[in-house]
Amino acid sequence: MSTALTGPAKQIGEQLYQGSNVYFSKINKNGGINGAKVLLKVADDGYEPKRAVSNTRQFIYEDKVDALFGAMGTPTSFAVSALLEKLQTPYLMPYSGAEFLHFQPKINVFNLRASYEDEADEQIKYLVKEKNHSRIGLLIQADEFGFVVESGLRKSLAKFNLKPVKVARYQRNSLDIANALKTLKASGVTAISLVGTYKPLSEFINNAYEQKFNPDYTSVSFASSSDLFARLKYPSEVMVTEVVPNPHKCNVYWCREFLKDMAVSNINKPNRIHFEGYLNAVIFTAAAQRCPLPLQENCLMHHLNIIFSEDQKIHTLFINKTDKNKHIVYRSTF
Repeated sequence: MSTALTGPAKQIGEQLYQGSNVYFSKINKNGGINGAKVLLKVADDGYEPKRAVSNTRQFIYEDKVDALFGAMGTPTSFAVSALLEKLQTPYLMPYSGAEFLHFQPKINVFNLRASYEDEADEQIKYLVKEKNHSRIGLLIQADEFGFVVESGLRKSLAKFNLKPVKVARYQRNSLDIANALKTLKASGVTAISLVGTYKPLSEFINNAYEQKFNPDYTSVSFASSSDLFARLKYPSEVMVTEVVPNPHKCNVYWCREFLKDMAVSNINKPNRIHFEGYLNAVIFTAAAQRCPLPLQENCLMHHLNIIFSEDQKIHTLFINKTDKNKHIVYRSTF
């Protein structure tokens, strides 16, 4: 697992790892997977592509891992894709909804979360149909992540014969949003779709409020709503699209199990990021249990897809009831 354990996105990486590790620790205490213990190796990439490539090469060539698991981010996933296309090492449950991972992927990937296009559709429907906005701007992290989500937002706007009034950008892993704020404030937008991580987005929203600029906001799940909302100082209208339900407000089997396991592990404020990491471990374990040892990638990938489509306890969390080709997109609001 290559993820951010340092830098301004580190809480996302830490919480994903904690959620997965809680479930794998439970499995190991109960005999492991068909008698084999799970070793979840984690390396810090700081949400920087070059470091993700270095970690991934170490995992594959030196550690000879069975799979790459829970990698965090679109720019990091994009950076390792050439290596993975060549080797076809399983790339499981990346924390990204990028199009190149979801639509005709060239790598051996298994996605649990919704695509960013699904999230974009939900955000634009909310802004246009529910909030009656037509002057919508975009604040975009200037990298592959920003590019793929911006593309999805533009497609969703086009369904309503709209275009972004203004697009402003800022650098990944920075809080340099002053110019973007100035640009969007001057543009006359009444709503902004945000693409980034919790620190720069909260900086933008707080600074905008202090400048008496109060548009409605949406953001994709990658921002981490719990960490974003915790940093907002003022009343603001923010809707974040989510890929898993709020475990504190759902009563299905895996929500209950998650909260019990987190309590046993003394994690006092479990959130959606923990839950996504936990569910990643749940579905990996269920698939691996159906395969003989040593674990073969073809068997693992085959059973991951079967479990996702047929296991009702998993199905109910992710599959859209009206369109089985789409994932459910949830919401958080501030």
